[in-house]
Amino acid sequence: MHDVAKRAGVSAKTVSRVFNDDPHVTEETRRRVKSAIQDLKYVPNMLARTFRQGRPTVIGIAVPDVADPFFAAVAKEIEMAARERDMAIVVTSLGDDPSLERSIIETTLRQQVGALIIAPIAADQSYLSHLQDNLPIVFIDRAPMKLSADYFVEDDFGGGFDATRHLIGHGHRRIAFVADSTDIPTTRLRLEGYRAAHAQEGIETDEAIIALGSRNADAAAQASLDLLGLQNPPTAIFSSNSRFSVGVFPALRSVNRSDIALVSFGDFPMAAVLQPSVSVIDQNPKHVGRVAAERAFARIANPARRYRRKNVLPVQLIERESCRSGQLFPVPLDGPGSLAVVRGGAGVVP
Repeated sequence: MHDVAKRAGVSAKTVSRVFNDDPHVTEETRRRVKSAIQDLKYVPNMLARTFRQGRPTVIGIAVPDVADPFFAAVAKEIEMAARERDMAIVVTSLGDDPSLERSIIETTLRQQVGALIIAPIAADQSYLSHLQDNLPIVFIDRAPMKLSADYFVEDDFGGGFDATRHLIGHGHRRIAFVADSTDIPTTRLRLEGYRAAHAQEGIETDEAIIALGSRNADAAAQASLDLLGLQNPPTAIFSSNSRFSVGVFPALRSVNRSDIALVSFGDFPMAAVLQPSVSVIDQNPKHVGRVAAERAFARIANPARRYRRKNVLPVQLIERESCRSGQLFPVPLDGPGSLAVVRGGAGVVP
């Protein structure tokens, strides 16, 4: 900054005023400073500004997988909210190994973040307790364990219940559940909702079509195909998250099983324009990101103010075509450009 000031023939304080868009700086002075900045390729030290001004400039975000459609949309909305306040974000993936959460978070915090928004994967976040007096921490998607903190979660039980009841309403009695692990709170609650919907309708839950253990979309796709190979296969699949759904849908299509209904917990790109379009439980990730960011900013501005810790956000069933039986898939035939229609997944060309 002093080099810029010397080149522009002004004080360092004037350079700072130009950066902060101080209206009292004359246009001629502003022009000279900006020219000097460009000539010297100067970039301000944001960390130094944070310490000097006492105002945080970076929000830390930690989620299981930044490539997951849900968490990607959440992070994007937090970024938009941060940008409105002249702040930036730093995003990290926690992965699926709970033992690594603490070390990854501690590395993220070395970036001198002004607040942390986290979707945890471990069963204990008490390691963050000593930071709470000086660092706003907001949890999303999953409630903190062994720590009292702000958190925003979706109605996972209600969404699991509504998705399953919807499929039952379409006449399905053998509804598979494809998921990762019940060690994950969101999965556990969605499975509880799935079971509750069966119980309400007097339908016995068949454990043989509850497929747990998938770790990615490919594994969820294979689990779905394995279910279809059972002697008494399901007629519908409830995919526990959008990341798995992007594997389940093409797996069904690869074997022409358009007769298998599908509901995804979580919307995903192209879900509305696929053939058939995919019914989803919409988590509204933009809303999750926005309310989490607003709470972090509120905590920064008013650290002593009391806020409601637990916040459960509603989810919504968006009905499309995939929950109805007998959908149509276009299937390529021999020869360029030829198409036929396969009905009910039977693979018979009319």
